[in-house]
Amino acid sequence: MRMKTQKLYEVRQITDLKDLVQQSADIYGDLDAFLVKTPSGNIRNVTFRQFRQEINYLGTALCHMGLKGDKIAIISENRYEWCLSYLAVINGTGVVVPLDKDLPENELSSLLERSEASTVFCSANYVSTLINKQKTLKTLKNIICFDPENNNGVLSFSKLLAEGQALMEDGCTEFTQAVIDPDVMGALLFTSGTTDQSKGVMLSHRNIASNIMAVSKLLYADYNDSILSILPLHHTYECTAGFLTMVFLGVTICFCEGLRHITKNLQEYKPSIMMSVPLILENVYYKVIKKAQKEKRLIALKFGLFVSGLLFRMGIDVRRQLFKEVTDNLGGNLRLIISGAAKLNPKVSRALRAMGFNIMQGYGLTECSPIVSVNRLDYYRDESAGLPLPGVEVAIDNPGSDGIGEIKVRGPITMLGYYKNPEATEAVLRDGWLYTGDNGYIDKNGFLYISGRQKNVIVTKNGKNIFPEDVELYLNKSEYIKESLVYGVDDDSSEDTIVCAKIVPNMEVIVEKFGKVPVPEELHKLIKQEVLKANKKLSSYKKVRHFEIREGEFEKTTTKKIKRHLELVSLKSISEMFKVLNKNGKKGHKRK
Repeated sequence: MRMKTQKLYEVRQITDLKDLVQQSADIYGDLDAFLVKTPSGNIRNVTFRQFRQEINYLGTALCHMGLKGDKIAIISENRYEWCLSYLAVINGTGVVVPLDKDLPENELSSLLERSEASTVFCSANYVSTLINKQKTLKTLKNIICFDPENNNGVLSFSKLLAEGQALMEDGCTEFTQAVIDPDVMGALLFTSGTTDQSKGVMLSHRNIASNIMAVSKLLYADYNDSILSILPLHHTYECTAGFLTMVFLGVTICFCEGLRHITKNLQEYKPSIMMSVPLILENVYYKVIKKAQKEKRLIALKFGLFVSGLLFRMGIDVRRQLFKEVTDNLGGNLRLIISGAAKLNPKVSRALRAMGFNIMQGYGLTECSPIVSVNRLDYYRDESAGLPLPGVEVAIDNPGSDGIGEIKVRGPITMLGYYKNPEATEAVLRDGWLYTGDNGYIDKNGFLYISGRQKNVIVTKNGKNIFPEDVELYLNKSEYIKESLVYGVDDDSSEDTIVCAKIVPNMEVIVEKFGKVPVPEELHKLIKQEVLKANKKLSSYKKVRHFEIREGEFEKTTTKKIKRHLELVSLKSISEMFKVLNKNGKKGHKRK
């Protein structure tokens, strides 16, 4: 693809998120900001003007409760009340603390304690847990339930809205007249902890507003568009790009009722935009492949993808005509898919683009509010994480001979620091740069490529670096492998570092292909063949020399990233196994 002059859309300026809400309500007025499904199954609309009004009601009630300057947490599934609470807190009350709704009770308790939250918004599912935690958490004073709730001491969300309205009608302006300092902490977000204990990231209004404006310069969306909110709102990727940016652009937000309901909700709301993670998109792709195999149309499908992609690159777009069945299954209006949180298999992104879906894949991290780089719609590399956002600098620190080094970022999107953790802050914020802990390189056209986390790098005894994510990508290309985790074990009997893998077979595909559940020996033989195929494409020192089959899926974060540090703790025993085998003079693995 030839180098192109990058087109940027003009966007209005916002100073903070309060300014964002005011402007959007003035511009979009009685257009739909949200479509909300009621308990009876009906869908009601919330206009931009109504959204601003209810933010003011709730914020006024919170300030009247004496919560000015407090940390206020939210723990709930995606819903309108979550968005309302977020902006009512951050826009004049205190510091908002979005928490993962799937946290185990002990972790939830820990984060509430670490954040010093005085108040928690929640749905009914979490009330009893929070009441129990309230007995031991010194700072937690108030529980506010989004749903009708009869428990003593639990505050009603709807009553607070009504109280706030009455206060405003009596002339209370403490919230509406609050002055926002754009450079102090407005949001405290805890990282997902895929490699270590979660850290509290402090973001300011300026951080988030800068990210919103920069992202909006790269994509066109307006009040004719709607988005299905699928990913958890506590995650800053969904919160900034899927919620706040859409309010900025005038896009209508609809809420998915859960991963099992994606197809149903796509049919109900017929959105034009969807935020996603690779796992969801790969499932869509493989369902299409599976259906074609079942109907003995796989060759025709692959030929159709080739022709559609070729014609599209030539400026002839027949994608949606050729793949109408696929687009109709996803609601019929879906035109733009934004993928993040992990690397998307290039084969999948190319196929989905050939089916008629425009793909924007990017890279980010909570510490950068979160988006750092994005592939443009008309200028992209499917293997890359795209080009840096406008106004953001990305560089490679101390690159090796292959150009790979630590990615560092500079710009208004970088965090204030880690909450009450100056040592961790000093380790990553240096000389105006944020050191991400991710390794990568930048090609001659400015595209950023992610190699993997620094903490995950396998360093061989002769000094070579192996990024497990790269090896996993080759393994996961097999239709018989659902997911994998690659790690290294030092072989004390030689100068080798053994590359090992834990592999989760795709039993659904295997059973359908062979008509039965294979016995362990057959399954091992099948997976071994797939490992050998992947090894043929890898350098000799990267080849997988030992693998084990795992029955269940790996434990993951809510954005479907493997909690690698938890898995690697259990893998220490395998390292010890190799040492014992070597002491006994036995081979712990076969060399190929």
